[in-house]
Amino acid sequence: MVMVLLSPSFQSSPPAEAIRSSQHLRFPGGGYNHQLSASSSETKGFAFQQAPRFYNAADCEPPSANGSSVCDSSLVHVAITLDEEYLRGSIAAVHSVLMHAQCPENVFFHFLVSELGMESVVRSAFPGLRFKAYYFDPDRVRWLISTSVRQALDQPLNYARNYLADILELCVSRVIYLDSDLVVMDDIVKLWRKGLGSRAIGAPEYCHANFTKYFTDLFWSNRRLAATFAGRRPCYFNTGVMVLDLVRWRRAGYTRRIERWMEVQKRGAAPGGAGRIYELGSLPPFLLVFAGKVAPIEHRWNQHGLGGDNVNGSCRDLHPGPVSLLHWSGKGKPWVRLDSNQPCPLDHIWAPYDLYGFAAK
Repeated sequence: MVMVLLSPSFQSSPPAEAIRSSQHLRFPGGGYNHQLSASSSETKGFAFQQAPRFYNAADCEPPSANGSSVCDSSLVHVAITLDEEYLRGSIAAVHSVLMHAQCPENVFFHFLVSELGMESVVRSAFPGLRFKAYYFDPDRVRWLISTSVRQALDQPLNYARNYLADILELCVSRVIYLDSDLVVMDDIVKLWRKGLGSRAIGAPEYCHANFTKYFTDLFWSNRRLAATFAGRRPCYFNTGVMVLDLVRWRRAGYTRRIERWMEVQKRGAAPGGAGRIYELGSLPPFLLVFAGKVAPIEHRWNQHGLGGDNVNGSCRDLHPGPVSLLHWSGKGKPWVRLDSNQPCPLDHIWAPYDLYGFAAK
């Protein structure tokens, strides 16, 4: 068994791809971030088994040239964040995509990182994986974040999905965004090919959910704010699984629209402010911009809520219907519950994708 170890020594050299990518990130006050600091805080050791190399089926379109160019038209683009707390989940998510893809060599991963060394683990755990790591500076969004019901929802990297259109190369016209607490049980190309029509994003919608609960009474009592949804049929959708048309996103300036709503929330939540317009983290700004303007995708592509609610993380059952993706959104994460010998029944479905070995002492 081959083990891959991440230790502080791996973090002494900044990743070249991340440094190059950081030059494309805009920061408050103008300008660009041109370098990464080579130092970082001490990171716990992570060790992962090395996955087998995954090869395309005979009828797959071969990647052009050497297959390493992010602009290759044969590629399926998938974006995932990497951080210390959720690294184990991210590795399992990547593993699940590769295991079920008929053409795994055509899947290109875009990893958003704010800590050094994470991409070294990915490179070692997945031989031959096509990927690029992009540094996302937490200060890019930290000033816009207001506290929510769960600390994990307030982490800056949780907001990196808002900036994919700015971060990724212009030749990337479409990307699938996936959270780190899920596993894909089907061929990812089926999700990739979902038609979005004139919409910039596609996601499973849940119109039976009580949409009003995602915003405060202050929001709904303010006629001007509530009018945001006039002429729309807003439905809840989970932002952990989305197909994004980056061309339409860039053209409409959706990143700035999301930021403006975060500014409204931040001003209201400040001392002496009018009050908060929502309680959760990165979800409500997405709903404000996109709810009622989403290309619907089958529910099978986001069987979400398996982590329970955001406070207790209790066990949940599957929604009725077929399953292509299981998502442990909510407080409870399968690796935590499995390690504590208090798993929920569905956590055992996640376990075969886990490549975690041991923590270095």
